[in-house]
Amino acid sequence: HKNLDAYIEEIEALSSIYGEEWCVIDEAARIFCIKICNGLEKPKLTACLQIILPHEYPSTSPPIYQINAAWLRGSERAKLANSLEDLYVENMGESILYLWVEKVREFLVERSQSAETVDQPEKVNMTAEEDVEDDTQVPDIRTFSDSAEESHLYAEHEELPPIKHGESITDRRSTFQPHLAPVVSPRQVKMILEKLYENKKIASATHNIYAYRIYCEDKHSFLQDCEDDGETAAGGRLLHLLQILDVRNVMVVVSRWYGGILLGPDRFKHINNCARNILVEEGYAASTVRRPSEESRFQLLLRPSNL
Repeated sequence: HKNLDAYIEEIEALSSIYGEEWCVIDEAARIFCIKICNGLEKPKLTACLQIILPHEYPSTSPPIYQINAAWLRGSERAKLANSLEDLYVENMGESILYLWVEKVREFLVERSQSAETVDQPEKVNMTAEEDVEDDTQVPDIRTFSDSAEESHLYAEHEELPPIKHGESITDRRSTFQPHLAPVVSPRQVKMILEKLYENKKIASATHNIYAYRIYCEDKHSFLQDCEDDGETAAGGRLLHLLQILDVRNVMVVVSRWYGGILLGPDRFKHINNCARNILVEEGYAASTVRRPSEESRFQLLLRPSNL
Protein backbone atom coordinates (compact mmCIF):
# COMPACT_ATOMS: atom_id res chain seq x y z
CA HIS A 1 0.00 0.00 0.00
CA LYS A 2 2.93 2.32 0.60
CA ASN A 3 3.85 2.33 -3.11
CA LEU A 4 0.23 2.80 -4.16
CA ASP A 5 -0.28 5.74 -1.77
CA ALA A 6 2.93 7.40 -2.95
CA TYR A 7 1.93 6.82 -6.59
CA ILE A 8 -1.54 8.34 -6.16
CA GLU A 9 -0.18 11.31 -4.25
CA GLU A 10 2.54 11.99 -6.83
CA ILE A 11 0.17 11.73 -9.83
CA GLU A 12 -2.34 14.11 -8.23
CA ALA A 13 0.45 16.59 -7.46
CA LEU A 14 1.94 16.46 -10.96
CA SER A 15 -1.48 16.83 -12.58
CA SER A 16 -2.10 19.92 -10.45
CA ILE A 17 1.35 21.44 -11.03
CA TYR A 18 1.63 20.90 -14.78
CA GLY A 19 -2.00 21.16 -15.88
CA GLU A 20 -2.31 20.74 -19.65
CA GLU A 21 1.37 19.78 -19.95
CA TRP A 22 0.52 16.56 -18.05
CA CYS A 23 -1.04 13.87 -20.21
CA VAL A 24 -2.45 10.48 -19.20
CA ILE A 25 -1.69 7.97 -21.97
CA ASP A 26 -3.05 4.88 -20.21
CA GLU A 27 -4.03 5.13 -16.56
CA ALA A 28 -4.42 1.37 -16.04
CA ALA A 29 -0.97 0.71 -17.46
CA ARG A 30 0.44 3.75 -15.57
CA ILE A 31 1.73 5.44 -18.72
CA PHE A 32 2.04 9.23 -18.73
CA CYS A 33 3.59 11.99 -20.82
CA ILE A 34 4.80 15.42 -19.70
CA LYS A 35 5.44 18.18 -22.21
CA ILE A 36 8.36 20.33 -21.06
CA CYS A 37 9.51 23.60 -22.64
CA ASN A 38 12.20 26.16 -21.90
CA GLY A 39 9.70 29.01 -21.46
CA LEU A 40 11.22 31.14 -24.23
CA GLU A 41 9.66 32.23 -27.49
CA LYS A 42 12.98 32.15 -29.35
CA PRO A 43 14.57 29.72 -29.46
CA LYS A 44 11.64 27.59 -28.34
CA LEU A 45 12.69 24.09 -27.34
CA THR A 46 10.27 21.38 -26.26
CA ALA A 47 10.68 17.81 -25.10
CA CYS A 48 8.19 15.11 -24.17
CA LEU A 49 9.11 12.94 -21.20
CA GLN A 50 7.17 9.67 -21.47
CA ILE A 51 6.91 7.58 -18.34
CA ILE A 52 5.81 4.09 -17.33
CA LEU A 53 5.56 3.63 -13.56
CA PRO A 54 6.09 0.03 -12.40
CA HIS A 55 4.04 -1.21 -9.44
CA GLU A 56 7.30 -1.42 -7.44
CA TYR A 57 7.86 2.34 -7.94
CA PRO A 58 9.02 4.30 -6.00
CA SER A 59 10.34 1.91 -3.33
CA THR A 60 12.43 -0.49 -5.43
CA SER A 61 11.97 0.28 -9.15
CA PRO A 62 12.76 3.43 -11.14
CA PRO A 63 10.35 4.89 -13.69
CA ILE A 64 10.77 3.56 -17.23
CA TYR A 65 11.24 6.60 -19.41
CA GLN A 66 11.82 7.89 -22.90
CA ILE A 67 12.62 11.44 -24.02
CA ASN A 68 11.20 12.52 -27.38
CA ALA A 69 12.80 15.63 -28.86
CA ALA A 70 13.84 15.99 -32.50
CA TRP A 71 16.78 18.24 -31.60
CA LEU A 72 18.15 15.96 -28.84
CA ARG A 73 20.75 13.56 -30.17
CA GLY A 74 24.02 11.80 -29.42
CA SER A 75 26.13 13.11 -26.57
CA GLU A 76 23.46 15.58 -25.44
CA ARG A 77 20.90 12.79 -25.05
CA ALA A 78 23.42 10.65 -23.15
CA LYS A 79 24.29 13.57 -20.88
CA LEU A 80 20.64 14.20 -20.02
CA ALA A 81 19.97 10.47 -19.47
CA ASN A 82 22.95 10.31 -17.09
CA SER A 83 21.62 13.32 -15.17
CA LEU A 84 18.23 11.66 -14.69
CA GLU A 85 19.81 8.39 -13.58
CA ASP A 86 22.06 10.25 -11.11
CA LEU A 87 19.00 11.99 -9.67
CA TYR A 88 17.26 8.64 -9.23
CA VAL A 89 20.27 7.15 -7.43
CA GLU A 90 20.51 10.18 -5.13
CA ASN A 91 16.80 9.92 -4.27
CA MET A 92 16.28 6.16 -4.45
CA GLY A 93 13.00 5.03 -2.95
CA GLU A 94 11.41 8.47 -3.21
CA SER A 95 9.03 10.00 -5.77
CA ILE A 96 11.29 11.32 -8.52
CA LEU A 97 9.16 12.63 -11.40
CA TYR A 98 9.00 16.28 -10.34
CA LEU A 99 12.81 16.38 -10.01
CA TRP A 100 13.16 14.71 -13.41
CA VAL A 101 10.81 17.17 -15.15
CA GLU A 102 12.61 20.17 -13.69
CA LYS A 103 16.00 18.68 -14.60
CA VAL A 104 14.84 18.33 -18.22
CA ARG A 105 13.53 21.92 -18.13
CA GLU A 106 16.87 23.14 -16.74
CA PHE A 107 18.63 21.25 -19.54
CA LEU A 108 16.39 22.92 -22.16
CA VAL A 109 17.15 26.37 -20.77
CA GLU A 110 20.90 25.69 -20.80
CA ARG A 111 20.67 24.30 -24.32
CA SER A 112 18.77 27.33 -25.61
CA GLN A 113 21.34 29.67 -24.08
CA SER A 114 24.30 27.86 -25.60
CA ALA A 115 25.94 29.05 -28.78
CA GLU A 116 25.07 25.74 -30.44
CA THR A 117 21.36 26.49 -30.55
CA VAL A 118 19.94 26.56 -34.07
CA ASP A 119 16.58 27.90 -35.12
CA GLN A 120 13.98 25.18 -35.48
CA PRO A 121 12.17 24.93 -38.85
CA GLU A 122 8.63 26.22 -38.76
CA LYS A 123 5.74 23.83 -38.76
CA VAL A 124 3.65 24.16 -41.86
CA ASN A 125 0.73 21.87 -41.15
CA MET A 126 -0.64 22.72 -37.72
CA THR A 127 -4.40 22.49 -37.51
CA ALA A 128 -6.86 24.77 -35.76
CA GLU A 129 -7.06 22.00 -33.18
CA GLU A 130 -3.73 23.20 -31.83
CA ASP A 131 -3.93 26.24 -29.61
CA VAL A 132 -0.25 26.22 -28.71
CA GLU A 133 2.82 26.13 -30.92
CA ASP A 134 4.82 22.96 -30.46
CA ASP A 135 8.30 22.21 -31.75
CA THR A 136 8.69 18.85 -30.05
CA GLN A 137 8.97 16.73 -33.17
CA VAL A 138 10.07 18.87 -36.08
CA PRO A 139 10.24 16.74 -39.22
CA ASP A 140 13.97 16.57 -39.87
CA ILE A 141 15.43 14.29 -42.51
CA ARG A 142 18.79 14.49 -40.73
CA THR A 143 17.34 12.19 -38.09
CA PHE A 144 17.68 9.41 -40.62
CA SER A 145 21.16 10.18 -41.96
CA ASP A 146 23.14 6.96 -41.94
CA SER A 147 26.63 6.76 -40.49
CA ALA A 148 29.20 4.57 -42.22
CA GLU A 149 28.70 1.98 -39.49
CA GLU A 150 24.93 1.94 -40.02
CA SER A 151 25.37 1.72 -43.79
CA HIS A 152 27.54 -1.34 -43.30
CA LEU A 153 25.18 -2.94 -40.80
CA TYR A 154 22.09 -2.42 -42.92
CA ALA A 155 23.50 -2.76 -46.43
CA GLU A 156 21.73 -6.07 -46.94
CA HIS A 157 18.35 -4.58 -46.04
CA GLU A 158 18.22 -1.59 -48.38
CA GLU A 159 15.24 -2.70 -50.46
CA LEU A 160 11.95 -0.89 -49.97
CA PRO A 161 9.73 -3.03 -47.70
CA PRO A 162 6.14 -3.77 -48.77
CA ILE A 163 3.69 -1.14 -47.48
CA LYS A 164 0.17 -2.12 -46.42
CA HIS A 165 -2.72 0.36 -46.26
CA GLY A 166 -5.49 -0.20 -43.71
CA GLU A 167 -9.16 0.73 -43.47
CA SER A 168 -9.85 4.41 -42.85
CA ILE A 169 -11.93 5.86 -40.02
CA THR A 170 -14.01 9.02 -40.64
CA ASP A 171 -15.45 11.17 -37.87
CA ARG A 172 -16.93 14.66 -38.33
CA ARG A 173 -15.27 15.07 -41.72
CA SER A 174 -11.80 14.11 -40.40
CA THR A 175 -10.41 10.93 -41.95
CA PHE A 176 -7.70 8.71 -40.49
CA GLN A 177 -5.92 5.97 -42.46
CA PRO A 178 -3.12 3.67 -41.24
CA HIS A 179 -0.14 2.39 -43.24
CA LEU A 180 2.22 -0.36 -42.07
CA ALA A 181 5.57 -1.76 -43.21
CA PRO A 182 8.18 -4.11 -41.77
CA VAL A 183 11.47 -2.32 -40.99
CA VAL A 184 14.92 -3.40 -39.83
CA SER A 185 16.86 -0.12 -40.21
CA PRO A 186 16.41 3.66 -39.99
CA ARG A 187 17.25 3.81 -43.70
CA GLN A 188 14.14 1.78 -44.46
CA VAL A 189 12.08 4.18 -42.33
CA LYS A 190 13.29 7.02 -44.55
CA MET A 191 12.54 4.99 -47.71
CA ILE A 192 8.99 4.22 -46.55
CA LEU A 193 8.27 7.88 -45.79
CA GLU A 194 9.61 8.94 -49.18
CA LYS A 195 7.47 6.30 -50.91
CA LEU A 196 4.33 7.31 -49.01
CA TYR A 197 4.88 10.98 -49.86
CA GLU A 198 4.96 10.08 -53.55
CA ASN A 199 1.22 9.47 -53.15
CA LYS A 200 -0.42 12.87 -53.64
CA LYS A 201 -3.30 12.06 -51.30
CA ILE A 202 -0.99 11.01 -48.46
CA ALA A 203 1.31 13.97 -49.12
CA SER A 204 -1.70 16.29 -48.81
CA ALA A 205 -2.71 14.91 -45.37
CA THR A 206 -2.78 17.47 -42.58
CA HIS A 207 -0.63 15.15 -40.46
CA ASN A 208 1.32 11.97 -41.15
CA ILE A 209 2.04 10.63 -37.66
CA TYR A 210 4.37 7.68 -37.32
CA ALA A 211 6.23 5.43 -34.89
CA TYR A 212 8.52 2.47 -35.32
CA ARG A 213 10.38 -0.12 -33.24
CA ILE A 214 13.38 -2.10 -34.49
CA TYR A 215 14.87 -4.88 -32.40
CA CYS A 216 18.68 -4.99 -32.55
CA GLU A 217 19.65 -8.62 -32.03
CA ASP A 218 23.33 -7.87 -31.43
CA LYS A 219 22.62 -5.28 -28.73
CA HIS A 220 19.47 -6.94 -27.34
CA SER A 221 17.75 -3.56 -27.35
CA PHE A 222 15.22 -1.52 -29.32
CA LEU A 223 15.85 1.29 -31.77
CA GLN A 224 12.65 3.33 -31.79
CA ASP A 225 11.35 6.79 -32.58
CA CYS A 226 8.16 8.66 -33.42
CA GLU A 227 6.93 11.82 -35.15
CA ASP A 228 3.94 14.02 -34.31
CA ASP A 229 4.01 15.93 -37.63
CA GLY A 230 2.11 18.78 -35.99
CA GLU A 231 -0.42 16.67 -34.03
CA THR A 232 1.02 17.29 -30.58
CA ALA A 233 1.72 14.14 -28.51
CA ALA A 234 0.20 11.83 -31.16
CA GLY A 235 3.54 10.27 -32.12
CA GLY A 236 4.38 9.51 -28.50
CA ARG A 237 1.00 7.89 -27.94
CA LEU A 238 1.45 5.81 -31.08
CA LEU A 239 4.90 4.65 -29.96
CA HIS A 240 3.48 3.70 -26.57
CA LEU A 241 0.88 1.57 -28.32
CA LEU A 242 3.68 -0.30 -30.12
CA GLN A 243 5.46 -0.76 -26.79
CA ILE A 244 2.35 -2.00 -24.99
CA LEU A 245 1.66 -4.47 -27.79
CA ASP A 246 5.37 -5.40 -27.63
CA VAL A 247 5.72 -5.42 -31.43
CA ARG A 248 9.07 -5.26 -33.17
CA ASN A 249 10.54 -4.52 -36.60
CA VAL A 250 7.50 -2.60 -37.76
CA MET A 251 6.57 0.97 -38.66
CA VAL A 252 3.06 2.41 -38.51
CA VAL A 253 2.07 5.69 -40.16
CA VAL A 254 -1.37 7.23 -39.59
CA SER A 255 -2.48 9.91 -42.06
CA ARG A 256 -5.08 12.42 -40.90
CA TRP A 257 -7.03 14.70 -43.20
CA TYR A 258 -8.53 17.45 -41.04
CA GLY A 259 -12.16 18.21 -41.91
CA GLY A 260 -12.57 21.58 -40.19
CA ILE A 261 -14.38 20.30 -37.07
CA LEU A 262 -12.46 19.94 -33.80
CA LEU A 263 -12.44 16.37 -32.46
CA GLY A 264 -10.67 17.02 -29.15
CA PRO A 265 -9.26 13.87 -27.48
CA ASP A 266 -11.21 11.64 -29.88
CA ARG A 267 -8.53 12.24 -32.51
CA PHE A 268 -5.99 10.32 -30.41
CA LYS A 269 -8.46 7.46 -30.00
CA HIS A 270 -8.93 7.25 -33.78
CA ILE A 271 -5.19 7.37 -34.45
CA ASN A 272 -4.46 4.52 -32.05
CA ASN A 273 -7.48 2.48 -33.13
CA CYS A 274 -6.36 2.74 -36.76
CA ALA A 275 -2.87 1.63 -35.81
CA ARG A 276 -4.07 -1.22 -33.59
CA ASN A 277 -6.41 -2.50 -36.34
CA ILE A 278 -3.71 -2.73 -38.99
CA LEU A 279 -1.23 -4.32 -36.54
CA VAL A 280 -3.81 -7.00 -35.74
CA GLU A 281 -4.73 -7.47 -39.42
CA GLU A 282 -1.09 -7.95 -40.43
CA GLY A 283 -0.39 -10.37 -37.57
CA TYR A 284 1.92 -8.17 -35.51
CA ALA A 285 -0.38 -8.09 -32.49
CA ALA A 286 -3.09 -10.17 -30.90
CA SER A 287 -6.53 -8.61 -30.58
CA THR A 288 -6.01 -8.20 -26.81
CA VAL A 289 -3.53 -5.79 -25.25
CA ARG A 290 -0.74 -7.11 -23.07
CA ARG A 291 1.86 -5.34 -20.99
CA PRO A 292 5.46 -5.28 -22.20
CA SER A 293 7.59 -8.17 -20.99
CA GLU A 294 9.90 -7.51 -18.06
CA GLU A 295 12.86 -7.86 -20.43
CA SER A 296 11.60 -5.26 -22.91
CA ARG A 297 10.68 -2.86 -20.09
CA PHE A 298 14.18 -3.21 -18.70
CA GLN A 299 15.66 -2.51 -22.12
CA LEU A 300 13.50 0.58 -22.47
CA LEU A 301 14.82 1.81 -19.13
CA LEU A 302 18.45 1.28 -20.07
CA ARG A 303 18.26 2.50 -23.64
CA PRO A 304 16.04 5.52 -24.22
CA SER A 305 15.61 6.32 -27.92
CA ASN A 306 18.83 7.52 -29.48
CA LEU A 307 17.32 9.08 -32.57
